[in-house]
Amino acid sequence: MAAGNISSEKIDLLVYGPGRPIIQNGFSDQFVLHSAETKHDLERLAGMAEKIRGIAVTYHTVHADRSALALFPKLEIIASFGVGYDHVDSAYAREHNIVVTNTPDVLTEEVADVAMGLLIATLREFVKADRYLRSGLWTTQNYPLSVGSLRDRKVGIVGMGRIGQAIGRRLDASRVPVVYHSRKPAEGVSYKHYPDLIEMAKTVDTLVVIVPGGAATANLINADVLKALGPRGVVINVARGSVVDEPALISALKSGTILAAGLDVFAKEPAVPDELRAMQNVVLLPHIGSASVVTRNAMDQLVVDNLKAWFAGKPPLTPVAETPVKGR
Repeated sequence: MAAGNISSEKIDLLVYGPGRPIIQNGFSDQFVLHSAETKHDLERLAGMAEKIRGIAVTYHTVHADRSALALFPKLEIIASFGVGYDHVDSAYAREHNIVVTNTPDVLTEEVADVAMGLLIATLREFVKADRYLRSGLWTTQNYPLSVGSLRDRKVGIVGMGRIGQAIGRRLDASRVPVVYHSRKPAEGVSYKHYPDLIEMAKTVDTLVVIVPGGAATANLINADVLKALGPRGVVINVARGSVVDEPALISALKSGTILAAGLDVFAKEPAVPDELRAMQNVVLLPHIGSASVVTRNAMDQLVVDNLKAWFAGKPPLTPVAETPVKGR
């Protein structure tokens, strides 16, 4: 990796994506900040692109792909907001000795809370019941019993990283059996591991999806997995929209191949298919897994702290696996 030691000369950083107050205001006088909200905005930085040494990518909808990163030949570090970083071309970064960081840990419990809340809301039809009450129907008849329940269920967690393990702890507390699927067994995890996703889907009736996005997991939850899950099946996705084959999911929900779904993420955000929006057996959230003030502030601060550490000549706090830092 490049040296990145602070000197008397100010360091130029790019804030790429929607403005975030802590990131915009979290740097000392040793830095000069430049802003670009879209890839098109990068064109106006052409005259000073060679000065940019660090980028803060502020949201997953901003794509720091190969063509964007190639504009900045002096780039040393990309600090990405969020635990997922499939929107950053980490392969290009590795090829060009650029370190990439993300913001793990600080959002783990928040996202696990949302996953658990979304699961219960989907099973017990909380959103549908809320609409029922507001419509005035409760004054004339009782709300019908929910078909779904967390009782007598077995959950398969797809992905067993930090957040997957935090979801598992919540399910343990609710006395719900847990198994999981991942490429290899997770160290220190006692739940049964299934290397084959379809085999796991056959043994459970609930999938909670929390794997990284990207080519390796695109459409991982497909028609075959949904068929294996069966008519009591529920899918909860708090990962990336790309991980679930959205047309296959819509078809499975329509046909009764599975019972219901709770979705915090979608294939083409913020666009959500009208077919999903019309369904009564689906709970839809606007990608709010980490979206509390306290957690987003902590994520913002970690972006800032990674950049400050790097340019102080120290190792970044949370480099991603593809761009490890050695010798600092």
